[in-house]
Amino acid sequence: MQKLVPLALLLPAFGLAQPTINGPMAGPPDLMETTIWMQCHGPCTANITYWPVAEPGKTVTTKLQTSDADRAHAMDFRLGPLVPGTNYNYSVSVDGTRITFADTLTFRTQTLWKHRTDPPPFKLALGSCTYINEPAYDRPGRSYGDSYGVFDAIAAKDPDVMLWLGDNVYLREPDWGSWSGFLHRYTHTRSTTEMQRLLRSTSHAAIWDDHDFGPNDGDASFVGAKMAREAFDIFWPNPTNGVPGVEGTTSMFSYYDADIFLMDDRTFRVPGENKTSEPAMLGSEQVEWLIRALKYSDASFKLVAVGSQVLNPAAVYENMSTIPKERDELLRRIEEEGIKGVVFLTGDRHFTELSTLQLKDGRTIYDLTTSPITSGPYAPKETNGLRVEGTLVDQRNFGTLEFSGAKGARTMLIRVFDNTGKQLWERAIPQE
Repeated sequence: MQKLVPLALLLPAFGLAQPTINGPMAGPPDLMETTIWMQCHGPCTANITYWPVAEPGKTVTTKLQTSDADRAHAMDFRLGPLVPGTNYNYSVSVDGTRITFADTLTFRTQTLWKHRTDPPPFKLALGSCTYINEPAYDRPGRSYGDSYGVFDAIAAKDPDVMLWLGDNVYLREPDWGSWSGFLHRYTHTRSTTEMQRLLRSTSHAAIWDDHDFGPNDGDASFVGAKMAREAFDIFWPNPTNGVPGVEGTTSMFSYYDADIFLMDDRTFRVPGENKTSEPAMLGSEQVEWLIRALKYSDASFKLVAVGSQVLNPAAVYENMSTIPKERDELLRRIEEEGIKGVVFLTGDRHFTELSTLQLKDGRTIYDLTTSPITSGPYAPKETNGLRVEGTLVDQRNFGTLEFSGAKGARTMLIRVFDNTGKQLWERAIPQE
């Protein structure tokens, strides 16, 4: 392994107002546990103290951790056992000193609702394609990233979970060839001042796409794939980094009556133009796991997060339609298994649109593409015959999904906003 550059030299100069850590950031909460991620700007020791909001005297302090340069001084703290349906506050201490933030650090465990009540209402935020400029390593010319105030606009919607749908860091040419490069790019992005409130204010989960994985349109041949997975795991507190029988970043978690499947569209990818290898985006093992997991799920909505578009029938760029055999097999099996409530959440394309596909028995599959957050927007040139009229957005934007209603009659309300938080459109999707 190459010798690491001191982390302080990798950090941009954001001014004295920046705290001595990046984050903290909570992963998706379960009923009795959550994980808090944070990153020091150099060597440190740290711990977290947490307590129920209603019982501030019941404090628990985690074991002291010492940061590791090989992990870019990033740390995960597992908090638990916790009480379901409880609001907690917490504090962070670094080198024996409690860090002060402008806002209160808080999280909430999920409520034990099954067999007891209707599912609670909740809100997810989502988006893809986050580019943070770094002139020393960016391509010459006009800056590609802009409008970083969007992170505050997302935080202002007060989501329960933020889903990052890939292209979250935009690796550059100096980055993907070494461990030092991966740590540099993640650290540079995660150090963005405008991002800190969003990191602290809600829980987060992520998938990756090519720009988190390696080179543009990177596939299973990329020699740095193992490094990429390890870096992704360090910087995202997803529930797992892989699922039974599937190597990669695949994961899954439940949030009340939504099951959220975090798919890996890079580890197994073989581009469609290959003539002597079987093209794939998810790969046979991951498709098999997904179908079995969808069939097992009793969730009202089954949200499948994938870096590339699935439903758009135009075989362009890296849409799944460029790999028709796998796409047809995936959709055929969803139909034959009678799986209801499938919504693909996708990114990559630098525009937003909602696509729908009606199956023979009247069930509908959805694909909500949400992109970009801060990278450059584009208008599509192809014709998407499955696009819902009035849902195309070709400017920087993000979305929210709001779930409400009684058990068995839930509604998912999709809202899309521009980068200032102004609503552009909404559509309500009833539970099947």
